[in-house]
Amino acid sequence: MMDLKIFDRMESEVRGYVRSFPVVFSQARGSVLIDEAGREYIDFFSGAGTLNYGHNNQLLKEKLIDYLNVDGLVHGLDMATGAKRYFMETFERVLLKPRSWQYKLQFTGPTGTNAVEAALKLARQVKGRQNIISFTHGFHGVSGGSLAVTANAKFRSAAGVTLGNTTFMPYDGYLGPDVNTLVVLERMLDDPSSGLDRPAAVIVETVQGEGGVNVATRRWLRDLERICRQYDMLLIVDDIQVGCGRTGSFFSFEPAGIRPDIITLSKSLSGFGLPMSLVMMKPEIDIWKPGAHSGTFRGNNLAFVTAAQALDSYWTTAAFPEDIRRKEELVRDWLENLVHGYPGTGLSVRGRGLIQGLVTSGEAGIANQIAHKCFERGLVIETSGANDEVLKVLPSLTISDEMLKHGLEILERCVGEVLAATGTSAHVLKFGGKRR
Repeated sequence: MMDLKIFDRMESEVRGYVRSFPVVFSQARGSVLIDEAGREYIDFFSGAGTLNYGHNNQLLKEKLIDYLNVDGLVHGLDMATGAKRYFMETFERVLLKPRSWQYKLQFTGPTGTNAVEAALKLARQVKGRQNIISFTHGFHGVSGGSLAVTANAKFRSAAGVTLGNTTFMPYDGYLGPDVNTLVVLERMLDDPSSGLDRPAAVIVETVQGEGGVNVATRRWLRDLERICRQYDMLLIVDDIQVGCGRTGSFFSFEPAGIRPDIITLSKSLSGFGLPMSLVMMKPEIDIWKPGAHSGTFRGNNLAFVTAAQALDSYWTTAAFPEDIRRKEELVRDWLENLVHGYPGTGLSVRGRGLIQGLVTSGEAGIANQIAHKCFERGLVIETSGANDEVLKVLPSLTISDEMLKHGLEILERCVGEVLAATGTSAHVLKFGGKRR
């Protein structure tokens, strides 16, 4: 048994993931975590979406070591550095020019919530209004402004202050598959007595990760953009968890053909798990005054080095996104076969790319029981959704087919064991008996 006593004795009760994965990790390679006892775990968690290219990615690590070996600047606030210049040059060459896009870049504090805070502040300055439209089940961070646009009750209840200047509207599918929820938003914007204060912006995730892997359709996103234009609101896409290739394209909103006014990126932007956040804004709305939004650690040059290398290594050809889509089909087919093996249990699947959700009925904490059983068998996977009812399959984009299938086999076995133990369903299909 590994010694976790000091974590219990010294670390705040706010700690979370260590409670789900109660071991001491000491190493990690690719899609494998290794604890102090030498036991290996397949990683279907990827640092909550921070490690799209796996742990200690060799291509990125070599660049990082080379940079450190020549005493490259590590901390630079927002000063000009060679590492930042090369990142911006690479970002423009790999992402912006091929799409004929023009965006200015703002380097904010090190985490996603810093980018959201900056995006909201900028939108309010540009439009001269306070209200923001956000959506049911949305998650955008846990600092003051970002928490106000976050719907999850467990985070909001910890704020200690009233969270205002936000109006929540139903996300796509919230009222059922046949209801266009944007009709509600448009009607309220049309009605001067609806009680809806005129918004400065709308903030949205194309796939709600923490909210339960809820997926917005392309049509819904296009309609949302149209409404923003019609009613003079900025469109902010929070691509912090599902950007950087998670859905197959680098930006999750690309298949919908929309052009957000503001885009927030973080998590896998650095590619190596190093803290880095970015706000992309259309040039005409860059009305910031110098120093109006600041942060001591907004110049993480180590992150600039690995972020640029990730773009160069994975996003200069079509091969990598095509491989993501191929793996998506593998995972989706596997999970749908699993669901078909347990009819009447409430299991279903939803997701895009390599963020897929195995949705349970939510009864008796089934998803958490499955996640716990998976960890016992060597698979790290987390739950999401309002009632932790969704198992979130979030492997690295670079995971091998062999390891991906092994992780899915563990998940399948654990689903069967938990459903059988809870009396939810008899096991219908034998393990390994499906066509893959």
